[in-house]
Amino acid sequence: MVTAGLIHYLLNLLHITVHIRDVCVFLAPVFSGLTSISTFLLTKELWNQGAGLLAACFIAIVPGYISRSVAGSFDNEGIAIFALQFTYYLWVKSVKTGSVFWAIGCCLSYFYMVSAWGGYVFIINLIPLHVFVLLVMQRFSKRVYIAYSTFYIIGLVLSMQIPFVGFQPIRTSEHMAAAGVFVLLQVYAFLQYLKDRLTRQEFQTLFFLGVSLAAGVVFLSVIYLTYTGYIAPWSGRFYSLWDTGYAKIHIPIIASVSEHQPTTWVSFFFDLHILVCTFPAGLWFCIKNINDERVFVALYAISAVYFAGVMVRLMLTLTPVVCMLSAVAFSSVFEHYLGDDMKRQSPPAEDSSDEDDRKNAGNLYDKAGKVRKHVSEQEKSEEGLGPNIKSIVTMLMLMLLMMFAVHCTWVTSNAYSSPSVVLASYNNDGSRNILDDFREAYYWLRQNTDEHARVMSWWDYGYQIAGMANRTTLVDNNTWNNSHIALVRAAVLI
Repeated sequence: MVTAGLIHYLLNLLHITVHIRDVCVFLAPVFSGLTSISTFLLTKELWNQGAGLLAACFIAIVPGYISRSVAGSFDNEGIAIFALQFTYYLWVKSVKTGSVFWAIGCCLSYFYMVSAWGGYVFIINLIPLHVFVLLVMQRFSKRVYIAYSTFYIIGLVLSMQIPFVGFQPIRTSEHMAAAGVFVLLQVYAFLQYLKDRLTRQEFQTLFFLGVSLAAGVVFLSVIYLTYTGYIAPWSGRFYSLWDTGYAKIHIPIIASVSEHQPTTWVSFFFDLHILVCTFPAGLWFCIKNINDERVFVALYAISAVYFAGVMVRLMLTLTPVVCMLSAVAFSSVFEHYLGDDMKRQSPPAEDSSDEDDRKNAGNLYDKAGKVRKHVSEQEKSEEGLGPNIKSIVTMLMLMLLMMFAVHCTWVTSNAYSSPSVVLASYNNDGSRNILDDFREAYYWLRQNTDEHARVMSWWDYGYQIAGMANRTTLVDNNTWNNSHIALVRAAVLI
């Protein structure tokens, strides 16, 4: 809402008269364009410019992101995915350069992400995981130290300025991994500083003891603070990510939401199409040519695949990395089969001084000549077959991309281009029926009830009645007050 209001204010300040409703309607499509740009920049840092261009094209039309970025989708995710991708781009940039400037930019983008969506917890756990894995792989460097230390300190302070977040970054279990990695990184850096001042045996002993002691102190401190109540335990939403049956037993209201159900294979294909098959190849290319930033994208892919499989709503966080890694796969194939042919080296010229040796060699030289002739004929046959193979592979890749574009167009037009309150059905003869009952019912409430009336509704209807009928409801789609929702539901059943 702040973003839409700010855009409306700036446009009117420039004497561009735009209604606030139009800004809200087109906010998600505008930010989807910014998401494509940030995905291009991130993939370019991870691989190359060609892969970045393909990734931007993929995320621009993929159904997994179109579902939250169509016109009229005024929701948190519309701008949150841009903030997510841009934060990751700035993080990768700061790790590659070791610049405080890029790290502060990453903090500012993270601050915007915190203010936009509760999914910022994914960032504040993935980035520390990246740093921890780099330490385990012995890839510690001053660049990593500067990037993470700046990100954690400034990002922590900025995130606590959001009233909704407050002191959660230092009082909840979801943020303790970031704090633990920060402490571990400081100990690791101090031990690296002592490396040149100690003998090898002394350093190895001190390094093992120091890292083990720091990890143990952090772990025991978190357990003690959680036990004493200073740090809040994991919430039910996060327990449901690790145990798919937890919500059904302890928090049925979460399990009742369709977006919180486990993802089916049909949903993966419906939202990602051919990218489901190609993104593991891109992940293999990144692991084969590993570096600091590709460690990050590998962790991003593995964690996002798991969480998307647990909860269908989190398909939204998987879609960007699938587009990136699929672009890496397609780019690598195109580079291999469309690149310039390597110049074949001609056989070295024969030296005249070897004539006597050839005469003495006699039959041996004749045999070598026959072998060389056979090899040259084989090379000629390969030269004739090479362009054919390249053409076949290229055509197959282009056909896959064409099928992907057709699928994305079909899904967008049939599944994501209709308002949620207007339902469509098809008869046996192919004719289309439009069911407008919901909108007509809300219009009836608006015209035939008192303007101060209270409506006892359930779940999604609460938002729709408040927005379209302009009536106050007892329960809307907000799930923070579970007891209130349970009482209203019990009254409805009675």
